[in-house]
Amino acid sequence: QVQLGESGGGLVQAGDSLRLSCTASGRTSSIYHMGWFRQAPGKEREFVAAISWSGGSPYYADSVKGRFTISRDNAKNTRYLQMNSLKAEDTAVYYCAASRSISIPTLPSTYDYWGQGTQVTVSS
Repeated sequence: QVQLGESGGGLVQAGDSLRLSCTASGRTSSIYHMGWFRQAPGKEREFVAAISWSGGSPYYADSVKGRFTISRDNAKNTRYLQMNSLKAEDTAVYYCAASRSISIPTLPSTYDYWGQGTQVTVSS
């Protein structure tokens, strides 16, 4: 089993930045990808960014490319999502997720473990 804990959400103004953190514990050796998803009220959960546990090229949704950066600190078993130039449409609950699959990590169905979510609200 893998446990995920997120932090870093909050209320900011458009154009501001936030950094989300996700710390994994338990059987982290089973993780292949770590990802971030978000879900706004009345909408489906959507992919934001992902990176393999060992590094490599990250994946980004088109809507966040150039503004968001996913990074890792293996010593702390932590992945980060740096969010810059935030927009009102970025408002959502953000979830960290871990996948044991080597499949391309953009689908929620490929993830095995999920964090509790952290609210990000961007006022315009």
